[in-house]
Amino acid sequence: MDNRSYYDDFSNWYERERGVGYHQMLDDLELTAVERYGRGKDILEAGCGTGLLLERAQRFAKSATGVDISAGMLAKARERGLQVAQGSVTQLPYDDESFDLVYSVKVLAHIEDIETAMSEMARVTRPGGYVLAEFYNPRSLRYLIKSLKRPTAVSSATNDEAVYTRYDDIAQIRRYLPPELSWESSRGVRIVTPVSHVHKVPVLGAAFRAAESALADAPWARNFGGFLIAVLRKV
Repeated sequence: MDNRSYYDDFSNWYERERGVGYHQMLDDLELTAVERYGRGKDILEAGCGTGLLLERAQRFAKSATGVDISAGMLAKARERGLQVAQGSVTQLPYDDESFDLVYSVKVLAHIEDIETAMSEMARVTRPGGYVLAEFYNPRSLRYLIKSLKRPTAVSSATNDEAVYTRYDDIAQIRRYLPPELSWESSRGVRIVTPVSHVHKVPVLGAAFRAAESALADAPWARNFGGFLIAVLRKV
């Protein structure tokens, strides 16, 4: 299934478990990184989906813009009153050097032409600005669990294995970068959580959430996150 059709189909189910437990933790850890580099700045979310993160990001940004390939996802983002446009991460509909921060979460792993996507994100970033690019990490507990579990339904008609998905470690990510992006750091998201359901148990969930927050930037642990955020600066 092509990405546009997949996410159009997924759009009606996308927020079913968002805003609570495991997914809330992921959103919070990702958004903390966005705020760290984007407070008071012009920011772009590449692959904004229904606008869940973008809606929160606009509270601390100077301006917050989103782009997504899926009309179904964007319809829900527009209902939130967000500034969004339809377009691909591999061909962003914005001028050079338009933003101080460009970020993308849970999107780049599904882009086959990843080098073009990274070049496009760099192109629309101002010199000295940042690109936060989240990848799926094969050196993680999440990858092990994913390889053992059955596919997860994303609609009544399809599951999460219907779309192209790639896993990249740090060495592979570095090879995707255009010369104008330099590696600054990384943040790990979902380092120790074995399965998402542990976050539904009040005491246990709180303990795992605290551990994930403490380990996200820890030098010895952050590179083992199931979701690996590369912090890149445009020179």
